[in-house]
Amino acid sequence: HVDGKDEVKYHKYYQWVCFVLFFQAMLFYVPRYLWKTWEGGRIKMLVLDLNCPIVNEDCKADRKKLLVDYFCTNLHMQNFYAFRFFICEVLNFVNVVGQIFFMDFFLDGEFSTYGSDVLRFTEMEPEEREDPMARVFPKVTKCTFHKYGPS
Repeated sequence: HVDGKDEVKYHKYYQWVCFVLFFQAMLFYVPRYLWKTWEGGRIKMLVLDLNCPIVNEDCKADRKKLLVDYFCTNLHMQNFYAFRFFICEVLNFVNVVGQIFFMDFFLDGEFSTYGSDVLRFTEMEPEEREDPMARVFPKVTKCTFHKYGPS
């Protein structure tokens, strides 16, 4: 930082990073929890022993025939199961898109252009470079502590 030349950037988000990461983790866990609750291990039971190398081929062929019969007999009977799957997928998509906008808001608009700034940085001449990684996540900072009351 050069006094009078460089713009002073105030980062107000550092103390909130751990809470934001926890909040994001919880938001990403919600669709997974819903799916695990709704699915109940059904797929695992359907493909049981099909990927085991020890089971002989006759047993695998019988198991595959049972699966095909199950799917043919229950065609259009699992619409609610599929609906819940698509709900979880839509939740995942909305969550990811929402997290992108949230991170852009949290980092004061720096997140949306961060990737292109880093790519542009690698293409620049070393004399002209301004590291976007150091701008968004500075290695050295200066803190001002205001004292109130008697000293």
